[in-house]
Amino acid sequence: MSTTTTAATATASAGTDPTMDAMGRAVVAGRAGDTRAARRQLLELWSKTGVTGDPLHRCSLAHYLADLHDDPAQALAWDVRALDAADAVTEQRVQEHHAGLRIAGFYPSLHLNLADNYRRLGSFDAATEHLDAARTYAPGLPPDAYGDTLRTALDEVAEAVARRDTTRRPSAPGPTT
Repeated sequence: MSTTTTAATATASAGTDPTMDAMGRAVVAGRAGDTRAARRQLLELWSKTGVTGDPLHRCSLAHYLADLHDDPAQALAWDVRALDAADAVTEQRVQEHHAGLRIAGFYPSLHLNLADNYRRLGSFDAATEHLDAARTYAPGLPPDAYGDTLRTALDEVAEAVARRDTTRRPSAPGPTT
């Protein structure tokens, strides 16, 4: 399970949102190993959405696109976009999409991904800042497999930061090289 499960839950419940439905199909393709097709499909959606489009769409698209890049600098660029878009999403918009979601639930994963990318780039202070931010939101994580996965990933990234380790985590989402 990837750290994008909150966004994946949003996608899975998006029966009336063609953009979210298309995202869901691309994510399935990416998780099945066709990262090139998934990236192309998501980039097409990004192009249609635009940088001023629906913040929920931008957040989800950028979050998924980050997972399709093994290069931490490329993933970081998309993760920054995802966090910026999340800051623009209203609770009302999230509720319109899925009554069970809260925008605060996106932040542990968004900050975790940023922390992991900064760590992989050797920017350990920035990684620690995002780990701290992720832990601020972590108490709101559900007591289920998704919450457990994120809490475990937070610990893994924190341990890697402490060791000054820049290697990819085996449990990290995304393509492997």
